[in-house]
Amino acid sequence: HNSISDGAEALGLQLEELVLEDRTEEKLKDLFATCKGLPTYITSYRGKNSASLTEDERVDLLLLAAKCGATLLDVMSDLYDPQPYEVTENEEAIAKQKALINKLHEMGAEVLMSTHTHTFFDEETIIKIAKSQQERGADVVKIVNFSQTEEQLLQNINVCAKLKDNIDRPYLFLTNGVHGRFIRHAGPTLGCCMYLCVQQYKPGYSTEQPKLTAIKQVRDNFIL
Repeated sequence: HNSISDGAEALGLQLEELVLEDRTEEKLKDLFATCKGLPTYITSYRGKNSASLTEDERVDLLLLAAKCGATLLDVMSDLYDPQPYEVTENEEAIAKQKALINKLHEMGAEVLMSTHTHTFFDEETIIKIAKSQQERGADVVKIVNFSQTEEQLLQNINVCAKLKDNIDRPYLFLTNGVHGRFIRHAGPTLGCCMYLCVQQYKPGYSTEQPKLTAIKQVRDNFIL
């Protein structure tokens, strides 16, 4: 409700935040009903209250969200084969990812495929990951790189702009680190399909993401 009041045009819901007893069809439908018809971006990551779940159990939560009307489902690039940089090249895992993406499409949902590198990757590696996500059937490509130095930030600004010439999917390219916030503010002026922000800062929340009210001022007053 606060996000909608502040002008959100889509809502991101991280279902790993839900306690297990709230992960029912009835409660998810009630949750999505509060979104007032806005598009929803759903994650079911490994952490928080899903830390003890198997990959298949987390996938079941994604499928339940799709059944309940979620718009965009996040399928991690290392799903079924956890890797330090969240990208798998295991053929069996990739085949299972493709099958899941097909199933989500059949349910009427769209798929965002995500990679959080947890370190700095160069342009060649980022473009390779983006192409692999596209090849696996993702509707939206998402990569979160690192900008620990000004040089890395400059390289990331360059790759953010170059992605649109290397893939034919909408993409969300973000960075974390000391210099990570710039691309989170300016990414859509370089080609990203959306902003990713939070409505407020609370204990346990990432402050890497800018606030919704700040992002709206940036977007609404950015003149090229």
